[in-house]
Amino acid sequence: MRVGRCACSFCRRHGARTLGDPAGSVEFRAASGALSRYRFGLGITDYLLCAKCGAYVGAVMADDGKAIGIVNVNSLDISDTFDPAPPLHHYDGEDEARRRARRRKFWMTATVIA
Repeated sequence: MRVGRCACSFCRRHGARTLGDPAGSVEFRAASGALSRYRFGLGITDYLLCAKCGAYVGAVMADDGKAIGIVNVNSLDISDTFDPAPPLHHYDGEDEARRRARRRKFWMTATVIA
């Protein structure tokens, strides 16, 4: 399990601390229309936002016929159990192949039901 921070402007604006666990899984469950999806950068990832308040809850990416993802621990009721200042990672300059390879290593199986 790994908690980290991304240095991109989107993640910094949201104050995101994201959790990935390649041995685990995450299920994003919300009422129909309650999640918005946002894409930027390479356009390969859906960033999941609360449609009402805009809070960033997680991200998912299609990979080899399945979805993998991370969760923003700040959106959890137990967010205070995680490091308040995990390592900051800079991913500038990654091409799609390197980004997918990194995410396969650290992200977890994901399901979105919304």
